[in-house]
Amino acid sequence: MSRKGATPPDEPGLPPTRRQSGGSRREASDRIRVAVADREIDGWALNVSRGGIRVILDEALEPGARVRLAVGDQPFRDGRVVWVQAEPDGAIVGFEFLDPEGRPVHQSVPQLRAVHPPPVKKPTSE
Repeated sequence: MSRKGATPPDEPGLPPTRRQSGGSRREASDRIRVAVADREIDGWALNVSRGGIRVILDEALEPGARVRLAVGDQPFRDGRVVWVQAEPDGAIVGFEFLDPEGRPVHQSVPQLRAVHPPPVKKPTSE
């Protein structure tokens, strides 16, 4: 197994993962459709946050590749391959979601709150 990440040379240095800005992750098992170039690849979600998604695909993609992602029955949205972990029968791929201008989306973007609301904090007993 090998894991590689890359930032396209024409974009500022984004970290290989969006842990700091992607918000809370939740486990997922939704079907994923990834449109890249002139084809579509099916896969399964492992976890999702406001900033991105980790999926299992039958084939690896190149880090930095721009794609369109559809999670479950949701419409396609823009994304970018952030990292790829090669597996014997495919790859685990980390995608970040992009806004319409091609900038990374993260938890501070208000329109995403309806799709992925912030987690509810449990009251602490004092």
